[in-house]
Amino acid sequence: MEQKNTPVDYRTAQEIIESYHLPDFGKATIREVVAIATELEQRTGTEFIHMEMGVPGLKPAEVGVKAEIAALEQGVASIYPNINGHPELKKQASRFVKAFIDVDVAPEGCVPVTGSMQGTFASFLVSCQCTEGKDTILFIDPGFPVQKQQITVMGYHYASFDVYEYRGEKLRGILEEFLRKGNIAALIYSNPNNPAWFCLSEEELQIVAEVARKYDVIVIEDLAYFAMDFRKDLSKPFEPPFQPTIARYTDNYIMQISGSKAFSYAGQRIGVTVISDKLYHRAYPGLTKRYGGGTFGTVYVHRVLYALSSGTSHSAQYALAAMFKAAADGTFDFVSEIREYGRRAEKLKKIFTSHGFRIVYDHDLDKPIADGFYFTITYPGMTGGELMKELMYYGVSAISLSTTGSKQEGLRACTSFIKDNQYALLDERLKLFEENHR
Repeated sequence: MEQKNTPVDYRTAQEIIESYHLPDFGKATIREVVAIATELEQRTGTEFIHMEMGVPGLKPAEVGVKAEIAALEQGVASIYPNINGHPELKKQASRFVKAFIDVDVAPEGCVPVTGSMQGTFASFLVSCQCTEGKDTILFIDPGFPVQKQQITVMGYHYASFDVYEYRGEKLRGILEEFLRKGNIAALIYSNPNNPAWFCLSEEELQIVAEVARKYDVIVIEDLAYFAMDFRKDLSKPFEPPFQPTIARYTDNYIMQISGSKAFSYAGQRIGVTVISDKLYHRAYPGLTKRYGGGTFGTVYVHRVLYALSSGTSHSAQYALAAMFKAAADGTFDFVSEIREYGRRAEKLKKIFTSHGFRIVYDHDLDKPIADGFYFTITYPGMTGGELMKELMYYGVSAISLSTTGSKQEGLRACTSFIKDNQYALLDERLKLFEENHR
């Protein structure tokens, strides 16, 4: 039903949306949604409440900025970084993993990457080259849409399932169903989850490890939102509770630890791929055939990363090393700073639910979902695509859950760009939305 009394001029919005020629608006990418919202802002002069992009909305960690400036002043910008990574970063990454995850991994296997995006790309690439016939990545969805795009770019295959109906012991059956086919090279999930924000339990992580071990499948754990399950205090180095991890239950894992969200250092594209000691030194027939030798770790570093980027920003490695060290030393409480996302989510959820919206992924097994970087919303009688398009007329932009591999109807909303003045603005707009959709 056409609504004329919308905060964003209805005709202009229709014209701009139609100009993008999207047959199914619900399948619009994050970048397309950003482009449409930005154009609408510019053309209509209406402030948008941006909830589509998962971009950090806090200041970068000062300890990292200072370390990077000092490194630049020392002249590292003129020197190619060591392809294995800055030794101090490798050492501090290993210590950080011990401090906050309570897992031992050698510095050798802590490999700097140009953000976790490059880390997952290289991980997918090497994993699918290890064993003939294993050319598929399994996604425990919902997940980060661009990771599937990475598989498409490489020409490999992916499979996926929405874990919504398969929590707890049910997870074992669905994993068996996929892994017994013998074509899965690796599986991936994020913890906390993007976009649903649930966290796999220790029992579920153990199930994943057991089934993966049975079929010799590598487990890739995306820790982009490290220590951001704010229901527990994960801020104390070398003290429990620790960040949950698959590494307690298998030695065939890769962890992606990003500097983007935990340290608000997204612009410098820096992260660490942590490869277990056993996997790092494991030789595979497919890698020997393709490269003439090498182990998973040496191929990952000396063949794939070297070919992709010839290393990672030299000065940014100094920044991440300093942030890891300060966090493990206990002089930099990075968790207390990023708790702001949880506070924002709590306020935003209350506004949405007070106007007839519902949280899609509202429980994490038998507990209420945590408040964090993302949350999910739906509205009665609307598909995710319909809701996404309709909210554009109200100056609210978010992405459809369908693009994340979710089978649920709704949207992913991100808290990172919310400004203090926008809570009242959102409440006002959603009140009008509710009146127009009775």
